[in-house]
Amino acid sequence: MTRHDLKLTPLAELRANVAQPFERATAMPKSVYTSPDFAALEEQHIFAAEWLCAGRADALPNPGDYLTMEISGEPIIILRDRDGTLRGLSNVCRHRMSTLLEGRGNTRAIVCPYHAWTYNLDGTLRGAPAMTLNEGFCKDQIALPKVRVETWLGWIMVTLNPDAAPPAEVLMDVENLVGYLDMGNYVEAFREEFHWNTNWKVLAENFMESYHLPVCHHDTIGGTVDLLKMTCPEGFPAFNYHYIVKNDSLPLTLAHPSNTTLVGEERRITWLLSVYPALLITLTPGYFWYLCLTPDGPGKVRVLFGGGLAPDWAADPEAPAHFAALKALLDDVNVEDKGCVERVYRGLCAQMSVPGALSHLERPNFEFATYIAGKMP
Repeated sequence: MTRHDLKLTPLAELRANVAQPFERATAMPKSVYTSPDFAALEEQHIFAAEWLCAGRADALPNPGDYLTMEISGEPIIILRDRDGTLRGLSNVCRHRMSTLLEGRGNTRAIVCPYHAWTYNLDGTLRGAPAMTLNEGFCKDQIALPKVRVETWLGWIMVTLNPDAAPPAEVLMDVENLVGYLDMGNYVEAFREEFHWNTNWKVLAENFMESYHLPVCHHDTIGGTVDLLKMTCPEGFPAFNYHYIVKNDSLPLTLAHPSNTTLVGEERRITWLLSVYPALLITLTPGYFWYLCLTPDGPGKVRVLFGGGLAPDWAADPEAPAHFAALKALLDDVNVEDKGCVERVYRGLCAQMSVPGALSHLERPNFEFATYIAGKMP
């Protein structure tokens, strides 16, 4: 078991950590990754309170299309209703509290697999077998609780918090920064899920910095990175970012040849956006890929991994071949990242490990730690 500072709680350790100026910053204390109590605080004050991402809206194009997710222990359904509106509903039956749907699919109605109570796509109860003799039962008064869902730049954003400001307001600076790429019209080409043995913050931090690329990704993309030419600007309260100006080695990284809207370096900048708490986006003029993270206790994380193409590349007859090569590369990069972040978590749990000083290329990690500390009571 990892050794903590027994004089301080994990939150007190974290606050002491981020009280230092960035020029003297160190990695977050081990306890904020390994403590079950701190993981519970994150679920309550971050994941149950913030906007989380369920993927791309074009993943649910038709009435009845649905996907399921879990937010801080709450099973949730996201679906497209008969009017084409995205809805969020509790995924728990109002009878004996069985969960209702699993995974993804299409359905004409939501039918409980336990006693066949059946709900319309707006969550109202359509039918319940053998309930006529219960004098207190009134079908018209029963419905699945609603969950807030909004579409933001093509993303499905979900929150349990009825008072959360809209994503367009919270994330206005994202649109100001990368709005010229029209991310809302990018087309999803794949969506996968996996489960890794690490803390969710380790994976988030891994995405936030490109300092690790030359070593962790030596066999794939590491050779395209020059650490001396990399900058990490100061981020914003709701997200951090950095960017890389790409060369011509991967066509999909660049604006499509027919694109006359993007000019100069706009045609070749790759953005890496870390939208707090757990949406990680790589956005280029030609393609995007993303991770959405869901904690599963201190030492495991559920990962939604997806990506696709800018509209002009999606319409290009050669795009499938280009994208197949890109997807193969991304799969290899993921395997490398999995090894890196699982090794970090094993190291965090070691007796003799201690957090080290951060490089100037890890500014986003320090800002992420500051964000987490600021969300705690």
